[in-house]
Amino acid sequence: MKYVDEFRSHALAKQLAVAIANTVDTERHYRLMEFCGGHTHAIFRYGVQNLMPSNVEFIHGPGCPVCVLPIARIDSAIRLVKQHDVILCTYADLMRVPASERQSLLKAKAAGGDIRMVYSTQEVLKIAEQHPGRQVVFFAIGFETTTPATAVAIKQAQALGLTNFSVFCNHVLTPAAMQALLDAEPPIAVDGFLGPSHVSTIIGSQAYERFANHYGKPIVIAGFEPLDVMQSALMLIQQLNSGRHEVENEYRRAVTHEGNQKAQTLVNEVLEVRAQFEWRGLGFIADSALKLKTTYAEFDAEERFDMVDVSVKDVKGCECPAILRGIKKPQDCKLLGTVCTPENPMGSCMVSSEGACAAYWSYGRVYSS
Repeated sequence: MKYVDEFRSHALAKQLAVAIANTVDTERHYRLMEFCGGHTHAIFRYGVQNLMPSNVEFIHGPGCPVCVLPIARIDSAIRLVKQHDVILCTYADLMRVPASERQSLLKAKAAGGDIRMVYSTQEVLKIAEQHPGRQVVFFAIGFETTTPATAVAIKQAQALGLTNFSVFCNHVLTPAAMQALLDAEPPIAVDGFLGPSHVSTIIGSQAYERFANHYGKPIVIAGFEPLDVMQSALMLIQQLNSGRHEVENEYRRAVTHEGNQKAQTLVNEVLEVRAQFEWRGLGFIADSALKLKTTYAEFDAEERFDMVDVSVKDVKGCECPAILRGIKKPQDCKLLGTVCTPENPMGSCMVSSEGACAAYWSYGRVYSS
């Protein structure tokens, strides 16, 4: 298929592997964090790690919006369904993420809650129109990539006069998470970053320049195909060898320096930055998430239903928080493949289609040495 097969070419992969092997300094170890879960799955699915020299290591990061959502937010959504009899709509990935007391949205649905999987915000608006006597809440999640669609839905609901539609907003911001990783104590051992691709189509490569300059860490915006990942790794290695720390854009076919300014303007019109927000594994991070502006407060589920979070600890023994911080890898978790499986997940990293544990389970158990 045009524009896909070209980025999965076996011959080109071999050439890139040789180029990387010839470029690395055998006296040093390269720790490259692929920030986005999509990159993690590409690395495992196509065996990219096996094509790297032994001194090039990929570190999994927090770039999975389902994975970083704290248990408290899912608990709040379940209480919303039970206490207010709302129709709760969300994306499929979130349905099986464990909440407290071994609950999940899927189990709450099985127990009689009206919880529906949707593919788009437009479906949620139609459900609200079809059920004028019921309150319909969209459980919105995602990084900057999915945020514009939520902003559009809110503006459409206002134009349509949908008084029974609201949003439980859980959109989080990539740069804030990257800064939290770089400010962590003790410092996380990462030499450079493979920057997220889809997020960067919205916020542009310029959003990472302050991190490269201030922290001295090279960042390469990488596409999701295996050759994208390999080329980006080569670019990072070249920067590290020459002592540079710049933002480079490997994914130029989709990402620009400024990003999608129309989408940015739309989001800024409807949403604003929260003072702080809890991330699974990273704790509370200042200015790291979005909420509805007061001018759109009538569509804010947290305001309409007076929602309050109660902080909850992760499942004992689950290493998902440490995996999201780049401190551990899936094979370091004693629950993986025993208690924790895709059919019986203990943590969000096993559930999400972008989760590191899900990638390891699906493609990477051969790396268990």
